[in-house]
Amino acid sequence: MSIYLNSDSKVIVQGITGGEGTKHTALMLKAGTNIVGGVNARKAGTTVSHVDAEGKDVELPVFGSVSEAMQETGANVSVVFVPPAFAKDAAMEAIDAGIELLVVITEGIPVQDTAEFFAHSQGTTTRIIGPNCPGIITPGEALAGITPATIAGKGPIGLVSKSGTLTYQMMYELRDFGFTTAIGIGGDPIIGTTHIDALEAFEADPDTKAIVMIGEIGGDAEERAAEFIKANVTKPVVGYVAGFTAPEGKTMGHAGAIVSGSSGTAAAKKEALEAAGVKVGRTPSETAALMREILQSL
Repeated sequence: MSIYLNSDSKVIVQGITGGEGTKHTALMLKAGTNIVGGVNARKAGTTVSHVDAEGKDVELPVFGSVSEAMQETGANVSVVFVPPAFAKDAAMEAIDAGIELLVVITEGIPVQDTAEFFAHSQGTTTRIIGPNCPGIITPGEALAGITPATIAGKGPIGLVSKSGTLTYQMMYELRDFGFTTAIGIGGDPIIGTTHIDALEAFEADPDTKAIVMIGEIGGDAEERAAEFIKANVTKPVVGYVAGFTAPEGKTMGHAGAIVSGSSGTAAAKKEALEAAGVKVGRTPSETAALMREILQSL
């Protein structure tokens, strides 16, 4: 089992002909993803050449719109590799077409643009992951995003993280156990899928035996997740909060990572999570060791 993405998912790439789209389409195919085409209105009717996971040559059709791509291929997932200025329109188009899962990789999208396409998705069937995220991987089945697919294989751990690089590190640290699904939700002030959404899905997934949750300073998402865990999650959860040494009042890396007073600090988040029964490490390696102990005792 997995959450949100599996080997049956049919994936299209918005921006498939651009530099990032080309590079990551190749890597997603290599990871076994069932990519069925791409979207670029200016290059509709053409194809792009790639190689699939078995080393066979594939010609992927380029469509003029997400709607057309879905009608022709049955696609239910779209990955957006579109420059920030055009990302809102790309997301709106996918939402209007009724795509089930929309993974927005693009970094640097203006917050107002994200707010608009997030609001546009409310009441629809579209789940958004991102923006400014590494996307989602179900090892051995499918990758929608930029997570290196060779870090870890399949296993019993569910991973949800605000940080891309910490997603990769945690997967590497626990590679001998493996993952059902690893999802990078992004660190912008406004994101689609939240820690709570992922925790709920992992709780419902029978193959996920334990969950790693990675947060960072700023906002109150981790505190809210702690409340949710306390009330709804029966599986063991370990956590890590990036930013224990961050100076107060200074934006660190992600646009959402800003601390004011004690609100949003790593210490406050650690306290809230521990009060909910989550074991929290002070470093990624310590967090991985906590998960290792849990898995060995199951």
